[in-house]
Amino acid sequence: MSEPILETQGLTRLFGTGEGLVRAVDNVDLSVALGEIISVVGESGSGKSTLARLILRLMPPSSGRILFRGTDVTHLHGYTAKKAYWREVQAVFQDPFASFNQFFSVEHVLESALRLSPVRPSKAERERLIRQSLEDVKLNVSDVLHKIPHELSGGQRQRVMIARAIMLRPHLLIADEPTTMIDASSRATVLNVLLDLHAGYHPTIMFITHDISLAAYVSDRLIIMRQGQIAESGPVDKVMQSPEHPYTRQLFKDSFSLAR
Repeated sequence: MSEPILETQGLTRLFGTGEGLVRAVDNVDLSVALGEIISVVGESGSGKSTLARLILRLMPPSSGRILFRGTDVTHLHGYTAKKAYWREVQAVFQDPFASFNQFFSVEHVLESALRLSPVRPSKAERERLIRQSLEDVKLNVSDVLHKIPHELSGGQRQRVMIARAIMLRPHLLIADEPTTMIDASSRATVLNVLLDLHAGYHPTIMFITHDISLAAYVSDRLIIMRQGQIAESGPVDKVMQSPEHPYTRQLFKDSFSLAR
């Protein structure tokens, strides 16, 4: 594996106390290579989305460390430090409608992403970046630029959110269940957009999903989470052909049952 862009060391997040204590993420050691696509797979409550929010620095860990490009980012203090981090680490979440301000156009949503830029681009450069990002996600610029959320389909809204996330070419893109709330045809389009973006400018992608078959389709490597811990990990072919953990075998069984 090439040099890691992201590492977690003993990463833990606890909720509650006493008998109500929940180990949402429990002592997770993870290393993600520069430019790879990994999928973190597990059922609801497995800890996968909490892991994503910890890496995004949207919540503090209870213990452990997060290293990004060799720098400890576990405890970023102040908006300036987080802004610099979010220039390089972006996310797409599962509900594209909730990610929009319902009164703002696509143009406004995309332009707001440029606030993370250390130097505000000129008007011409902003227009170029917005146009390029929409083209990157296979959207017709003139069709969507001035529309507001309810005028777009779920798949279009999700692609706008991907366009916003990649505007400044982040090194790490975390896609947290990005296909869960859209229809089957849009799901395939979104997955292929992510793969095309990876082929085009090679971001590292962390794909969070409960669907192991989708994970296998897009990934170089699978991370299987269960009850806050990593149950199994390895290259896609190895995990698919010879799953070691009973939980992984059950995920495959459930996935194939749903596909019939």
